[in-house]
Amino acid sequence: MSTVHAEAVAPTPGRPGHADALFESLYDDLRRLARREVWRNGARDFVGTRTLVHEAWLEISRRHALAFDEPGKFLAYATQTMRGLVIDRVRAHHAQKRGGGLDITALDTHAAEQAMQPDQLDHVSEAIDALAATEPQLAQVVDLKFFCGFTLAEIARMLDVSERTVQRQWEKARLMLHDALGG
Repeated sequence: MSTVHAEAVAPTPGRPGHADALFESLYDDLRRLARREVWRNGARDFVGTRTLVHEAWLEISRRHALAFDEPGKFLAYATQTMRGLVIDRVRAHHAQKRGGGLDITALDTHAAEQAMQPDQLDHVSEAIDALAATEPQLAQVVDLKFFCGFTLAEIARMLDVSERTVQRQWEKARLMLHDALGG
């Protein structure tokens, strides 16, 4: 994973143009995250990485009240948005094909190549949304670790907490998602 280019962002948070500047300065990072999201969720045949980045940007830019005080938070939010868009595309594609043989990776990062059945996608999405409703910090760690591919150390720097705290949050989130998915 590349280093976030925080120094390239000049505007002040909350001011007009700040999100635009973040988008422009982090475009290459967003494309890498989108590529990972597309490949990881088996969506490479029906959504391109540039399309995904720009669709996510359109979603983000519609929410005028959002303010990002640092690039890491912007990337985390953008990744959540991309995840939602990919899940929507996978659902739509699956509905059209009625089981088109998609490979969705499971939440178990030790067996990241393990394929998930497309009908389980709704359960995973609901479990992450439920986790976000009760433990938003844990859901954020899941997004940053599993979907963005950041290391625990990178996440700790982004969230301004210790690496050990992030490790505990990651383990707790994995257990909660495992239970929610009936594991």
